Amino acid sequence: MSIRPLQDRVLVEPLEAETKTVGGIIIPDSAQEKPQQGKVVAVGPGKRADSGKVTPLDVKKGDTVMYGKWSGTEVQVDGKSMMIMSETDIMGIVG
Repeated sequence: MSIRPLQDRVLVEPLEAETKTVGGIIIPDSAQEKPQQGKVVAVGPGKRADSGKVTPLDVKKGDTVMYGKWSGTEVQVDGKSMMIMSETDIMGIVG
């Protein structure tokens, strides 16, 4: 299945949560933090202003981004858990 986000929306594949601490302690699934970083899979064309002009997005496919803990909506795409969110929910690009 193929998804093409609309307007300023971005499809993000969350990165896996850490399963070990720096000291080597294994973290059980129930105690793991929700991931707040992901890889951009697809982006919409941009936000349309009242004048009709489309402003392109700052993020692009392949970028690794940081987003808020409760940002976006979780969707299933080909059996994978993904997040679809507005570009304004993205806090930054990890470089």
